[in-house]
Amino acid sequence: MATPTAGTTDTGTGPATAGTTGPASAGSIAGTGAIGLPRPAISPWLAVPLSLVAQVAILGVMFNIRRGAVADRIVNKDVTGVPRPVDFLFGKSDWIVLHEVGLVLTLIILVAVAAVFWQRYPRHPIFLMALAATALVWLDPVMNWAPYAVYNPQTTHWPETWPLVSLSPTVEPFVVIGYASFYVGTFFPAVWVLRRLQAGRSPDSFVWRHPLVSLALIIFPIGFVYDAILEIFCIRTGLYIYSQVMPFGSIWAGKWYQFPLIWESSLVTLVMIPAGVLLYRDDTGRTQAEKLAQRVRGFRNRPALGTFLVMFAILNVAYIGYGAAYAVIRVSGAATSVACPWPFPEAKVYDPQGFYQKAGQPGPFFPGIWSGWESGQSGRPDVEPPADGGRCSPEDGDEAAGDG
Repeated sequence: MATPTAGTTDTGTGPATAGTTGPASAGSIAGTGAIGLPRPAISPWLAVPLSLVAQVAILGVMFNIRRGAVADRIVNKDVTGVPRPVDFLFGKSDWIVLHEVGLVLTLIILVAVAAVFWQRYPRHPIFLMALAATALVWLDPVMNWAPYAVYNPQTTHWPETWPLVSLSPTVEPFVVIGYASFYVGTFFPAVWVLRRLQAGRSPDSFVWRHPLVSLALIIFPIGFVYDAILEIFCIRTGLYIYSQVMPFGSIWAGKWYQFPLIWESSLVTLVMIPAGVLLYRDDTGRTQAEKLAQRVRGFRNRPALGTFLVMFAILNVAYIGYGAAYAVIRVSGAATSVACPWPFPEAKVYDPQGFYQKAGQPGPFFPGIWSGWESGQSGRPDVEPPADGGRCSPEDGDEAAGDG
């Protein structure tokens, strides 16, 4: 927590000092000294190159769009079409289309909100945080590898052969561009709850004396429930699966829609909490991210850039912490429960540790990238399928397939 300025308290929500935008306790959100500054005019010399870069980027994305299992690394050439051995939620088979329509609508809303924010409140911390959270997508392939998050190959995705993208077990989809709404969204209900709690308590209470800790404690249950609902829905509608989970702390272990509830829904708050805390405005009228940026001499003349870089750096460290926790589970070999049956037969079975084959799932198998020392092993082990067929064998698959 930052050292309070002279004449103020460290409550984070007391009366605003002279020159601030108003009392923080009034429920205003992430105010900043940048609010109210005149909107910077964009020089034509800058606007033209930016427009050209944007058009090239759009064309590049359109050129590289992929659908389905295409690369030899993952495609199962023995399968024609897109058969599904499982029933998705309500028996619908077109959830992927709805997910991607939802993505387009979300992007339209986010761009519209960003444009309005930029017009009215240039360099607003919420806008900068949304950019910082969206920029986390560069780490997403690694964070799919660590928890065995396997996406449906039918999602619109980047080419599977790109070096960083190929770390994703199957494909790296476009839908993850919505990280801003996922990681930043929990701040708003949490800060609302914090304001309500403070309104009915004395300045000596815990929520006044320790607002950042209180905000973190509020974000955790909100983020936990939000993540659980969202991810269970995405899994049951066929967007992705967790191909391997640790049985302890997981729900529906062994089913194709198994979910590591305790681990996943807790660990995602490692990113939600710092995102919310960094947006919190104290009685100086500035967010925690702005105050941290001001401590760096090189950022004092570039407050918006400094604030963004502080946000981006801290969120990246938090996200790496999320992946590191899953990497420990992976290296320990504790993720022994496989999602049966394998729901994406147009792709090879992602089986880096041989647990699928050991459970009787028919191949072909592939170990993916980073299946050696990165996973605490020297490559995919040789495994003999069970003599009795195993619980993932086609003979036993009908029961599991009907659980959608």
